[in-house]
Amino acid sequence: MRSSSDAADVEFHLGVSPDLKREIPADSEDLTYTSSYTDESGNPALRIWKTADGGFLRLAYYDGVQFWLEREGKSLWAVWPTASTLEDTASYLLGPVLGLLLRLRGVTCLHASAVSIGNRSVAFVGSEGAGKSTTAAAFARQGHAVISDDVVALVESPEGFRVMPAYPHLCLWQDSVEMLYGSGDVLPQFSTRWEKRRLALGDQGTRFENRSLPLGAIYLLGDRRPDQAPFAEGVRPRAGLLSLVADTFANKILDREMRAREFAVLGRLVMTVPIRRIHPCKDPSRLEDLCAVIHQDFASLHNPTSARL
Repeated sequence: MRSSSDAADVEFHLGVSPDLKREIPADSEDLTYTSSYTDESGNPALRIWKTADGGFLRLAYYDGVQFWLEREGKSLWAVWPTASTLEDTASYLLGPVLGLLLRLRGVTCLHASAVSIGNRSVAFVGSEGAGKSTTAAAFARQGHAVISDDVVALVESPEGFRVMPAYPHLCLWQDSVEMLYGSGDVLPQFSTRWEKRRLALGDQGTRFENRSLPLGAIYLLGDRRPDQAPFAEGVRPRAGLLSLVADTFANKILDREMRAREFAVLGRLVMTVPIRRIHPCKDPSRLEDLCAVIHQDFASLHNPTSARL
């Protein structure tokens, strides 16, 4: 990654660890995160350690792929076992790993997916399994461009907040693919070692949005309800702030100073961007209804007159 000054923004070191001459003792690392997802043997999909000196984060995936991120977010190392490939490693790199790198560099990132509606962006925020990517994919099938999946990086300016474009694909579990396309085999797996399916934006009539767009609204994905769903409701700034604080991406790695800066950013965000809570229906066949409710609600926020017509 290089800036206009041709100086390296981030250095990638593939196939090597940060210091081959020095093994870091296990007792010099602090385990800071363990994924709730596990493999068939019950091993966590991801674990993250901080080195005792605070200089590195070490990410260890269940399949043996490991990353080291330098504390300032300027260097990254990756190694993988012989059973894995560079392609397998890139699947992690282009998603959660670069999201972590952004956090270390001071960028506020929501655990969310984002699409464009008109010339604005809409973010769907939620915890693991809330339906962020599935909702984005449903909008993509209706012709809306996808800006980012799982990690939504925010940039603040005097004009407000914008969502930065990420990478041109969506990660979907097989049941989501079946819900959207009728068969889980329509989309390919990222790799033979990873169950998630890859929707390349540009395929299946979908589009990728490579522009940064103003953030027009945030929809918090609420609990699924059998009756009266889907529906949207307003969220007061204080409640919205608490929800966003809980659903920023990789917040476990933030120290006190980083957390304080992020809290201030989110405080300004909830005062300038509409925060809504959307409750999907328990019936998965009503995904198009969910999109319609979001469309109508978003229109009421930015063009109340046309929303009533």
